[in-house]
Amino acid sequence: MVKNKKILLGITGSIAAYKSAFLVRLLVKAGAEVRVIMTKSATGFISPLTISTLSQHAVYQDLQTEDTWSNHVMLGRWADLMVIAPLSCNTLAKMANGLCDNMLMATWLSATCPVMVAPAMDEDMWLHPTSKENLQKISGFGNMIIPVDSGFLASGLEGPGRMAEPENILMQIEEYFATNSDFKDKKILITAGPTYEPLDPVRFIGNHSSGKMGLELAKEFARRGALVTLVAGPGVSPLNDIKVNTIQVHTAEEMYKACLKEFANTEIAVMAAAVADYTPVSTAKEKIKKADEEIDLKLKKTKDILKTLGEQKRPGQIVVGFALETNNEIENALNKLKSKNADLIVLNSLKDPEAGFGKDTNKITLLDKIGSLTEFPAKSKKEVAIDIIDRIKKFYT
Repeated sequence: MVKNKKILLGITGSIAAYKSAFLVRLLVKAGAEVRVIMTKSATGFISPLTISTLSQHAVYQDLQTEDTWSNHVMLGRWADLMVIAPLSCNTLAKMANGLCDNMLMATWLSATCPVMVAPAMDEDMWLHPTSKENLQKISGFGNMIIPVDSGFLASGLEGPGRMAEPENILMQIEEYFATNSDFKDKKILITAGPTYEPLDPVRFIGNHSSGKMGLELAKEFARRGALVTLVAGPGVSPLNDIKVNTIQVHTAEEMYKACLKEFANTEIAVMAAAVADYTPVSTAKEKIKKADEEIDLKLKKTKDILKTLGEQKRPGQIVVGFALETNNEIENALNKLKSKNADLIVLNSLKDPEAGFGKDTNKITLLDKIGSLTEFPAKSKKEVAIDIIDRIKKFYT
């Protein structure tokens, strides 16, 4: 799976750097073209000569050497995948905070390719809250984390923090390239976040949706080779991914128009946004002043995006909807599946403490038009996105 792939390997200052030599050898033997960047501290653990000999290319160390400038921007565009192994605690902190003080960090910050990291540090450093927070941050940036191993550490202690063995890292890389082509060049439409329905120039009707689930779906589809159009509601930031084109909207009407415009060229539509069901009949041109004890607010239904797409879908198109329920969850989800002419409904309940708006976890049940119903335990939204997309993949097999 790595044959003819371009791998950019970053080596940082850790005793585990010696394993990087074996990783380079395995990648080259598997047919990959490997370029290597080493930090200054990494060269104290393993010789650049060793790495350059194994990779068959000169090692990059500095942004500039005498009168020569190393093009870090082009390196990040050249690679199919960037791997940092080992990832030291120090470099992890730099990544989490966007520091740019060496060739590796400059390349990482400008890279347009996916990034995979293999942390390596002592047990207490690995378990420190700062390290956990930094890992969460870079994972949120889209970096893939290779789990650490447990065993004897450089300190003489035994516990978690060892860098994964080179063979296991190679397996992770091969698995990445294997799944990366699941949806290669397929056009995906995803909605994420809330909609805000204006009452006046300063107030609106909205909900607590963070858009996290839609963002994770967009990231995972892009990781698998898809070309994603993300229609994002207010508060949902665009993804830093060349495979994800973000269209920012605010109201349900704007989201409706954007989805209809994109749907004709879409193969899979996943409606993960929490779209307002009602919008004010009229919007005040000036701020509504506090005067009377009560105020009458007249609302009208918004256009049903999921139903419209279900009615317009052509053979081969797949439409996926979400159902957030508070009662009769399965019954309501099945009704939605049928009435909207959807292929798949993702059900979650507000009664579940690990699901709902703004949370980093979700607990879902998948119901499809074939009649299957699959419940999943609570997982991170990243893992939930994988489950949903794996189920969508079955429509193609």
